[in-house]
Amino acid sequence: MTPPAEAAAAADASPIHWHRGADGIVTLTMDAPGRSANTVDAAFVTALTAVADRLEGERDTVRGIVLTSAKETFVAGGDLDELIAAGPEDARQVFDFSMALKRALRRIETLGMPVVAAVNGTALGGGLELALACHHRIVLDGPGTRLGLPEVTLGLLPGGGGVVRTVRMLGIADALQHVLLEGARHTPAHAHALGLVHHVATSPEEMLGAARAHIDAHPRSRQPWDEDGYRIPGGTPGTRSLDAVLPSFAAHLARRTGGAPLPAPRNILAAAVEGAQVDFEGAQVIESRYFTELVVGQTAKNMTQAFFFDRRTVDSGAARPQDEPPHRVRRVGVVGAGMMGAGIAYVCARAGIEVVLQDVSRAAASRGRAHCERLVAAAVARGRADEAEAAALPARITATDAVDDLAGCDVVIEAVFEDTALKHQVLAAVERVVGEDALLCTNTSTLPVSGLAEAVTRPGDFLGLHFFSPVHRMQLVEIVRGERTGERALARAFDLVRQLGRTPIVVNDGRGFFTSRVMARFLQEGVAMLGEGVAPASVEQAAARAGYPTGPLALLDELTLTLPLRIRAEERAAAEAAGEEWVPHPADAVLASMVEEHGRTGRAGGAGFYAYDEDGARAGLWPGLAEAWPPGGVGRPMAELTERLLLVQALESIRLLEEGVLTSVADANVGSLLGIGFPPWTGGVLQYVNGHPGGPAEVAARAAAWADRLGPRFAPPAMLLEKAASGQLFGDVRHRPVGATPVTG
Repeated sequence: MTPPAEAAAAADASPIHWHRGADGIVTLTMDAPGRSANTVDAAFVTALTAVADRLEGERDTVRGIVLTSAKETFVAGGDLDELIAAGPEDARQVFDFSMALKRALRRIETLGMPVVAAVNGTALGGGLELALACHHRIVLDGPGTRLGLPEVTLGLLPGGGGVVRTVRMLGIADALQHVLLEGARHTPAHAHALGLVHHVATSPEEMLGAARAHIDAHPRSRQPWDEDGYRIPGGTPGTRSLDAVLPSFAAHLARRTGGAPLPAPRNILAAAVEGAQVDFEGAQVIESRYFTELVVGQTAKNMTQAFFFDRRTVDSGAARPQDEPPHRVRRVGVVGAGMMGAGIAYVCARAGIEVVLQDVSRAAASRGRAHCERLVAAAVARGRADEAEAAALPARITATDAVDDLAGCDVVIEAVFEDTALKHQVLAAVERVVGEDALLCTNTSTLPVSGLAEAVTRPGDFLGLHFFSPVHRMQLVEIVRGERTGERALARAFDLVRQLGRTPIVVNDGRGFFTSRVMARFLQEGVAMLGEGVAPASVEQAAARAGYPTGPLALLDELTLTLPLRIRAEERAAAEAAGEEWVPHPADAVLASMVEEHGRTGRAGGAGFYAYDEDGARAGLWPGLAEAWPPGGVGRPMAELTERLLLVQALESIRLLEEGVLTSVADANVGSLLGIGFPPWTGGVLQYVNGHPGGPAEVAARAAAWADRLGPRFAPPAMLLEKAASGQLFGDVRHRPVGATPVTG
């Protein structure tokens, strides 16, 4: 028999605490010792199994069960440290872990007594799966509380019964559309509207009171799918109405992935459809098999590394000067009320900050303010903002043509046209009217920040704050540190970006910085392929197959073909002024010909690589491309074309690490995914190298082979060769990168 002291110590060490009240209600409180959040790890499953054993043994003395948390969140989800470490050799262990969790939940779910989830905070992934196994779900409302099954965004699927239960609760179509395939994080109100929870409470007292009231009112409880004659809402495969809908999901996945290696959506669809055709227990096994396949695969490791570990590193402030106190912005000035400036004004106002939107005329500034009003109205229509917010937001934005109205702003962000002389003029005027403590920022995407700093007398308070278009949708902000930018300015800029709810990466100065320079390589490579005789449709298809959201030719049309020509001219002038050799890119001649010989400047000009109709919509690739650059007689393998697009950006990112423009692998991965559309399955530009079969050594060999065929832009950088020789991966000291799954067979 275990001594009482040892039993008490074991109970304290358990992540689940048991308390039975005099009323016979057992409260199971999840409280992982020594951790800030509860996670569904091996220790939790062991504890949950022990709880199921005890409930079965003491069922005569238990009237109902309340599952809740002692943490600020309910359950954060599965333990990603455990999952990301699992390789193909661990497949049986992963499958057994998933099934052990499901067996424990199923035993509790089928006791016959009411089980209520009192969800007192965010419940994502495994957290929501625990709640779904309860008969009744009550969530405590809170501004940051979210519920959902976001596993697909990490390359995974719910492995604790989430697919099985949402399909039986909502039906295949609604479960796929609203919960599983998008991986959305829902507010309590939206989760209630979807049917994921039964009640939204406004206080802890109401939540726990409602839980006990439900137990009193339902002394015997079963899940709907355990009732005799239960049918899945909307039917099962073979039902005429459902069979009419399912092909649309397959088509949606095809459009969404474009042929990119994204196995999670495919596995989710398969688990949902196959699981709906068997009994509950069989569906659980099907789900676990598809879950295991993803866990031990490389894609999930890449995506988890980037979207969880790397993003957590970035958002937590690893690049922020640690000795600087936190700063909160009260009033922001935005100079330039075009689409970019108005977008910046909008996200600032959405964050509750007062905004002064200034332009050369009051009419231009007012148009920018009106754009903000349209954006918030659209957010209301999509359920992402309420009417009160829509009414309050415009009142926070002052539209003006007077530079003097910027006085009193904590931060001023210049967002005028990309012209050095114009930016100098604007920045000098701004500095004259703002306080000596104001942070001065430029939204340039390509111009060196240190050169723009020559316009101000306080370069220590000046930096680049590069937002991406469309600002209201893009989560990334690239903070560019100039040669004389101070630590305080950098910390204040970081805090502002986090105040806006955006993700900041920090890079050092250089023409094009990180994102614009790496994006340029993608665009140039696509154009170079065209010049070599690759069919333009194949160029665009290669990008889709790789997982890029837009092909290089379509994207260039959106940016205008004159922009890269102007940037190249500036780069050439800067290189020659520094006494450096200028190496033309094969894309330069193609772009020059498009603009100068064919008069095609892009979508804004009504003609580019694509043709456009009267409404400005794409009307297909321009037929003249085949005449100007006839496709070669031998087709290039699609895999080679996709590799070129991916590899050229990864190599440029490694060069930026060597040059010191990039100082963090996490910043590189997160920035490439959130800012320039690098394919999500890769985990980012440097995780693509780590996760490539064979790792950096194989990537170096592939790069050398391409350099022999296409020139020095593919030459493996010295840092890559060092990693290849040492067997090391690209990673920061503060986090552990995940390498490639060994290739065997």
